[in-house]
Amino acid sequence: MTDPVPGRREFLKSASATALGSAVAAATRTAVRAADDARSVRVLVWDERQPAQKAVYENFLGNRIADHLKAQAGFQVRSVGLDDPAQGLADEALADCDVLIWWGHIRQAEISPEKGRAIVERIKAGALGLIALHSAHWSTPFVEAMYERTRADAERAYPASEKNAPREITYVPPPQRYTLPKYETRLTPYNELRKYPDGRLKVTVHHPYCCFPAYRHDGKPSFVRVLRPGHPIAAGVPREFQISQTEMYDEPFHVPEPDQVVFEERWETGEWFRSGMVWQVGKGRVFYFRPGHEIYPVYHEPTPLKILANAARWLASSGT
Repeated sequence: MTDPVPGRREFLKSASATALGSAVAAATRTAVRAADDARSVRVLVWDERQPAQKAVYENFLGNRIADHLKAQAGFQVRSVGLDDPAQGLADEALADCDVLIWWGHIRQAEISPEKGRAIVERIKAGALGLIALHSAHWSTPFVEAMYERTRADAERAYPASEKNAPREITYVPPPQRYTLPKYETRLTPYNELRKYPDGRLKVTVHHPYCCFPAYRHDGKPSFVRVLRPGHPIAAGVPREFQISQTEMYDEPFHVPEPDQVVFEERWETGEWFRSGMVWQVGKGRVFYFRPGHEIYPVYHEPTPLKILANAARWLASSGT
C-alpha cells in the first residue's frame, strides 16, 4: 500500500527519536539532580528566634543564615526555631542533617541536657557536626560537647592501670550553670590528682564554665586575624578583616584546649578572644564562632557568612 502522506514514515521515525532523546535527557537531568542532592551538605539552622533580632534581621537571624546557604551551591538547608514542634529538634530532623548551626541566647535552659547529650552522641558517631555561634557558648549542645571532650581528655590522660590498681575519676560541674567566672577564677576545665602508696589514683575533673569573665555590647568594631590561613574554614577569607559592629567577649574562655584556633579577634581597648575554635569530639567536630550578637548586622556582612559556609562544608566531611 502506498503511503498517502509522503515522508510520513521518516517523520514518525524522527519524532520517535526526538521523544526518546527528550526522555533520556530528562532522565539524565533527574539523575544529575539526585546525585547533586546526595553530595549536598544537609544543614539544619537552629535559632532561638529572639524578638530583639527583628531590629536587624527582618525574618530572624537564623533564617538570614539559611537563606544565604540556600543560595550557595552544594547545600540543602532547613531553618527551625525553639518554638517549633519538638523545639525543632525531632529525631528525624537531626537524622536528616550533616551539620547543625546553633544560635541561642536567653532561653538556653529550655533545651534539656538529655537532648544535648543525644546531639553529642551523633557528633561522636561522626554523623553530625556542630557550629555554635556567639552566645551559643552556653547552649546545651555546646556545653555537653565540651563536657564530653573534657571527659575524653581525662580518660586519655589517666588511662586505667594494667596492674589492677584502682583508678577513679569524678566529674564536677561548675558551681552554677550560666554564671560568669571572674578573671581570677582558676581556668576550667582542670584536674585535681591524688596518688596513694598502694597505687590507687583519684582524679577530680572540674568541667568548664563554657564562659568568660567579661563582655561589652557597645557595638564597637572588632579586628579579626586568621591564625591558620591554610585551614578549610579560612578558605578565601582575608588574612585580616573587620566586623563593623559587634559585642566584645574577653579571654580567658573557659573551654577545653581546642585542637585548632583559626581566628583571633581584638578590640581597640585591648581585649581579645579566640573567635574561631575547633574540637574533635569522637569522630565528629565542633566549631565555635564568636561573632553574632543579635542587635548588630554581623550576618549581613559577607566574610562571616563565607566562614559559616566553609565551616559547614568542612564539618560535614568529618564523617566521610
